[in-house]
Amino acid sequence: MKIKLLREGAKIPQRATEGAAGYDLCACIESDIVLKPREIKIIPTGISVAAEKDTAVMIYARSGLSTKHGVSLANGVGVVDSDYRGEVGVALINNGSNDFTVENGMRIAQMVITPVLTPDLIVSDDLSKTERGEGGFGSTGAK
Repeated sequence: MKIKLLREGAKIPQRATEGAAGYDLCACIESDIVLKPREIKIIPTGISVAAEKDTAVMIYARSGLSTKHGVSLANGVGVVDSDYRGEVGVALINNGSNDFTVENGMRIAQMVITPVLTPDLIVSDDLSKTERGEGGFGSTGAK
């Protein structure tokens, strides 16, 4: 997958270990950004990507930031479509009770490249039967 560095100081995403699924995304900012509790800000990464056709770049929180500081993605999971060529931004939210400072070069999220299926959608009056049927939330849990 091609990565374009958009400005000085941008870092090429790296996997921390050979077995890591995600590539760490780093903040590419001119000065620190302070996230107050419950505040959301988009943090620039200084990169753009060219995902292959039939793939997407999924942006996930870093577990260390979320468990130690309460900082996670405001949108749960970010999606970078294969035809998007703009800068990758990471929408962070501070769910903690203290201010959190994002510094230049800080690892703020991780990206995972995943296959994407785009089947034709067919309107139907009848769907196949399953054991679960229409059982909703909690329908398969212990009683």
